[in-house]
Amino acid sequence: MRTPINEALLRHFTDLRDGDHGHAVTREDKERVFTRAVELLDPVARRALDEANADLLLGTGEVVASGVTRSREGGLNAMWSLTWPQQRECGVQPIAVVAHFGCDFHHPHLRGNTVGDWPLNVFDESDAAGQLDTLRVIAAGDAHNLVFQESYRLMPAITTPAHH
Repeated sequence: MRTPINEALLRHFTDLRDGDHGHAVTREDKERVFTRAVELLDPVARRALDEANADLLLGTGEVVASGVTRSREGGLNAMWSLTWPQQRECGVQPIAVVAHFGCDFHHPHLRGNTVGDWPLNVFDESDAAGQLDTLRVIAAGDAHNLVFQESYRLMPAITTPAHH
């Protein structure tokens, strides 16, 4: 049985082989697929960030979603951000899950604010649910990198006396 992560990679590789994205060939059709993928991913991204909020930030954070926006270069983006008081005070980026479809990309990808690209090949609710572990890893990677950039003091689970 294939893991959801490897299944997503195989969909990605198949798209590259076939020159399409979920049977969409034109940029316009691929953008529609991206917009639908963002809708499908919304509860999954929120769950991954809510888990990070509960475990690392002791519920002090807030998840904010941008919805689909167009970049200056002409691509599409969607971002789910987890912000919290210590992060805002330090001026570092939030923990994030970002879906992006660059204007010259064959198909879209996922990333964090500090974590690199992963294929975004989500076409139905099952595909979206299968991305939960990937989104958890993106959020955890961002949390790690932000602490590396700033300090462990960003994490209430470490600095709150009753929790360490």
